[in-house]
Amino acid sequence: MLTIFLSAWRSVAARFAEWRRRQQAYAELVALDDRSLADIGITRSEIPYILSHPRPERRTAKRKVVSSSLKHAA
Repeated sequence: MLTIFLSAWRSVAARFAEWRRRQQAYAELVALDDRSLADIGITRSEIPYILSHPRPERRTAKRKVVSSSLKHAA
């Protein structure tokens, strides 16, 4: 019973933290002037959409490992 309560509490706390993060991001973006928003590639009317539809996390691209046996041309 206690684990169910703790799990529910963590879920509520996580949702509240995410909501606060979005509210802070909204306040920061609204405070920017139109030129600054254009510099980052968004318009003022796009702010609510951007914050309600987060981008999926980017996966780090695997880097090619260059074989150490390759010799540099002199």
